[in-house]
Amino acid sequence: MKKLVFILIVIKSLSVFGQQKVTLNECYNLLEINYPLVKQHQLLEMQNRLDNKIISNAKLPHFNFDAQATYLSDVVEVPIPNSNITSLNNDQYRATFSVHQLIYNGGLTDASLLVKNGQLKTKQKELDTHIYQLKKQINQLYFSILLTQESFKLLEAKKNQLQSKLQEVKSGIKYGVLLPSSDSVLEAELLKIKQQFMEVQMRKASLIETLSSLIGYSLTDFTEFEVPLIKTELQNEINRPELALFQLKKEEIKNYETLISKQNAVKISGFATGGYGNPGLNMLDNSFQTFYTLGVQLHWTVFDWNTNRKQQETVAIGKDIIENEREIFKLNTHIELDKQQKEIEKISMFINSDAQIIELRKKVLQTIDAQLKNGVVTASAYITEFTNLFEAENTLLQHTIEIQLAKANYNTIKGER
Repeated sequence: MKKLVFILIVIKSLSVFGQQKVTLNECYNLLEINYPLVKQHQLLEMQNRLDNKIISNAKLPHFNFDAQATYLSDVVEVPIPNSNITSLNNDQYRATFSVHQLIYNGGLTDASLLVKNGQLKTKQKELDTHIYQLKKQINQLYFSILLTQESFKLLEAKKNQLQSKLQEVKSGIKYGVLLPSSDSVLEAELLKIKQQFMEVQMRKASLIETLSSLIGYSLTDFTEFEVPLIKTELQNEINRPELALFQLKKEEIKNYETLISKQNAVKISGFATGGYGNPGLNMLDNSFQTFYTLGVQLHWTVFDWNTNRKQQETVAIGKDIIENEREIFKLNTHIELDKQQKEIEKISMFINSDAQIIELRKKVLQTIDAQLKNGVVTASAYITEFTNLFEAENTLLQHTIEIQLAKANYNTIKGER
């Protein structure tokens, strides 16, 4: 019910006509709902219910029907002269219907159910783990789209500035201040910007198509991708689903240990058999008879050549292996976190220097702009410095997106959004 409510909220938030917006967290949530692997949760539950019914059937009575016809080459004869006891027929017939009811098996059935239920939880958590690992791919796609989205805005600003400058240059040419070919340089640069627009648009469309396939929700070029304000807490605590998976695996082994300990327990069952045959239970009566037997059976494995103990030792080794895998995972995760933290620190320093570079480029461009108006320099010199400023601004934009991506990856590695 909670999942249904959540789905409705997500759909409502994404379906505003003409102004579709999406956030990074919504992409995470849609991945967890729509990714094809999620469907295996239900399949595993269906399989588990069937397995539980099969195991629980051990507590129900079992019915069997048997029939046989045999021919014996020799039969028992009573060596008493002048007796009225006839020998058995060489052809004999028997049909029986029997019922077996388990009375006690030392909790073996319940232990088997516990193992199956533990296996279900482990398999479902494995699915969650696989889906969670896709979040880094979501991060890469989402922030790559953001980069194209912001690059589009930067190109738009560059185009408007050049168009304004083109009008000034044409005015300068008209009044003889500038050379007649000066406007051609600016027009060529505007055509180049048009090509860049097309390149950015095509890249954005490709990224959106890939992201849509991954989250199972249709996004378009008109979708607005909100820029997240990601905060990171640099600490060593990890909250990844893999840790819960390791714990479930250890619990599964514990359940299996319980199952092994029950295998050699005393088992008691009752049975009843009714039949019709020739001969019956009275072997001296050579005729068709009805008969029945009632009884209780006890089974106990007194000695199994230490098979049970060796199985428990094997399972104990498996528990140590899982603990070792858990420690390796934590070590590798901490290494990834340290690497990502250094990446965040490096990009932060780049952003600081980017801002200084942009300020210097703006001063140079202002100087070139004044010289162009006075005809001291050519339009080509202006375009060179204008491009340098644009590249500096584009570098700052890239670093701004990259640091958000690095923070998102840090949180994903740590197990937080």
